Amino acid sequence: MFKKSTYTSILLTLAICGAVLCFQSCKQRSMTGMIVMSLQQGDHEAADYTSGKKWRYLPESRIVAMHKNTPEEPLIELTNDFFSACTPKISYDGDFMLFAAQKNQNDVWQIWEMNLSNLKKRQITSSEENCIDPDYLPGERMVFSKQTTRNISKIKTEHTLFTCDLDGSNLNQITYDPSSYFASTVLNDGRVVAISKELLPEKKDGIFMIMRPDGTKQELFYQSKADYTLHSRVWEMNNGKIVFIESDLNNNKDIVSISYSRPLHSRENLTSKIEGDFYAISPYSEHKVITSYRPKGEDKFGLYEFDIKSHEIGKQLYKNGGFNVMEAIIVEKSNRPRKLPSEVDLNVKTALLVCQDINFSYSQQKDSTIPTFIASRMEILGIDSTMATFNTEKDGSFYIKILADTPFKMQSIDENNNVVKGPSNWLYLRPNERRGCVGCHENKELVPKNVQPLAVKKEPVQVPSIGGIDSPKTGLKK
Repeated sequence: MFKKSTYTSILLTLAICGAVLCFQSCKQRSMTGMIVMSLQQGDHEAADYTSGKKWRYLPESRIVAMHKNTPEEPLIELTNDFFSACTPKISYDGDFMLFAAQKNQNDVWQIWEMNLSNLKKRQITSSEENCIDPDYLPGERMVFSKQTTRNISKIKTEHTLFTCDLDGSNLNQITYDPSSYFASTVLNDGRVVAISKELLPEKKDGIFMIMRPDGTKQELFYQSKADYTLHSRVWEMNNGKIVFIESDLNNNKDIVSISYSRPLHSRENLTSKIEGDFYAISPYSEHKVITSYRPKGEDKFGLYEFDIKSHEIGKQLYKNGGFNVMEAIIVEKSNRPRKLPSEVDLNVKTALLVCQDINFSYSQQKDSTIPTFIASRMEILGIDSTMATFNTEKDGSFYIKILADTPFKMQSIDENNNVVKGPSNWLYLRPNERRGCVGCHENKELVPKNVQPLAVKKEPVQVPSIGGIDSPKTGLKK
């Protein structure tokens, strides 16, 4: 009797364990191959490219998952416990998803991460200001945009790039110029590309700036033609192409392609012959992307395939008359970007910049009837005043040690203080950073001449200077 009872108990225990394992297996099934997309109910309103409202921040939006091969199945609600959620990004192993969300109406937007195997969510940022546009960095870190406040009369708020660990710790600011940064993306080479919109002395159209994840080596990656506006993140294809969305003065939105190796000189409008608007885009296969597209005459964005080789719209993947498909991405493994070393040393308060020749320019004057002024001095401009003015060397070179994480512009002047070129766009250097340039507004594809500038044979000019123009006294350390 005892043996029979023991045998029955063992069978019952095994059955219970099997049921639990089966339940856990079903509960933690993989979402690989599914399409995650953000949906917004109602009419899509015009975007504000300065504040990010109705553009990066999508009110009353939600993130759902759809079976790619069986779209007729019900959508899986991923963020039904949030008032708004958008900008999904998938981890390199395909197991997690970053997104920005507003828990309740009027709450601050924060960055969250979801485990796609069990749909559990955890909050990463705990900011007092809105956070948006997260993306994964190698080394269990992320980059994102955070709204910040400046003590400048013309700027109340801007969006600055930050990085942090995936538990929210080790928060680092990486951009310091008076510009707003949105729609950041990490490329395979480890660098970060984001839309930068200059705010001072006047607002300018957004441009793609590229930098290392520590904010060093920042430079122009791509600039739209006149009357065009950058509208989306960039996405990197396997064929060396970078794709994104641009909009024109009439708010017509097209898919644009540039080459990774020549981003400034390879623009191609892939949808110029297709009527309708494109809102966002992401890779789908070697030559295809998925895109939120609104055909001419319709009022809602649906999800479609698009062939970037043939420039043709493919099949419709999803459409709901009550919702706009704003962004979509496939859940799958992807290449892990390079983890770039950092030269930033926060114990160092300065950075170094060398220029080979301030009189070398990408747009040299070829008309002999136009008078040519030769610059012999440089002026370093801060937000409120001139930081330093100094003579360059005979070869046009200069070498400065400048206060780190401080925005500045440069302009070259002649011996009579006439401006020859400039001012430049806003620049900043990180602590201990070392930068070099060929000349003023030079061709970004040029490399420096194999000569030693005269300026580096002397001690660098200190910026900002104190005690007057060309004063060697600065009080700067390191």
